[in-house]
Amino acid sequence: MGDSGMAGTKRGLVLEGGAMRGMFSSGVLDVLMENGIVFDGAIGVSAGATFGCNYKSRQPGRAIRYNKRFARDWRYCSLRSLLMTGDLYGADFCYRELPEQLDVFDVESYRQNPMEFYVVASDCKTGRPVYKKLECCDAHDLTWMRASASMPLASRVVHVDGYVLLDGGMTDSIPLRYFESIGYRRNVVVLTQPQSFRKKPASLMWLMRLALRDYPALVEAMSHRHEAYNEATADVFDKAARGEVFAICPDSPLGISRTERDPERLQRVYDEGRRIAGARLDELRRFLSC
Repeated sequence: MGDSGMAGTKRGLVLEGGAMRGMFSSGVLDVLMENGIVFDGAIGVSAGATFGCNYKSRQPGRAIRYNKRFARDWRYCSLRSLLMTGDLYGADFCYRELPEQLDVFDVESYRQNPMEFYVVASDCKTGRPVYKKLECCDAHDLTWMRASASMPLASRVVHVDGYVLLDGGMTDSIPLRYFESIGYRRNVVVLTQPQSFRKKPASLMWLMRLALRDYPALVEAMSHRHEAYNEATADVFDKAARGEVFAICPDSPLGISRTERDPERLQRVYDEGRRIAGARLDELRRFLSC
């Protein structure tokens, strides 16, 4: 029986993206799973979605396992994949072959777990975030997950349910306020940058404007992304200081590439997530029981 909070208080888990910085989050999440910490709902952005879904399927260790196994496989992530398929992270390999055959995702456990799971993607036409609840993690849901993690300049746009979508981090990197708006009042936020981090304006905006010239609203949103991100992190830590939110983040920059392919570095970042989560486990339990 996992930990439970006060009746009527919805407990949420909010997961930032960051591509391979998500190995930090995976380490945090595995410690929470192993210690019976449960949530009423979770919401993930980009890597927070693709790795965070393992929380609902109750598969600790899966994310670090397959990332280390396939880190240097061109089908998983490579310039070759980008040139051949249009996606740096191979869509068919990552969202079909891997979860169905190579490191099987437990769809049945995902469906039986009552925890809600949401992902965030960016609407290319409006430049606004789209929030999608994934009920069963079938091929349709995985398309939404792929959309959430489809990085600009490194992925094709994703067409699903009438939307044209790209990475959720472009428009809502830390969807705490959305989760609060749908009733989640006791939230744990896992970030992949240290508290001192401040995002700077995108250095490749000129290329973004060229590549996404058909989607001016999204380009406009990206030009202000650093401002929105810094505002969101300030909100997280302000609420954490007041005891309204529990924030978990690295103590210092993780020193890892967004597309890191070195298994040892992936393991190091994962272990750092485990270390920090383990050190704060009692504090976290107290927060969730309030």
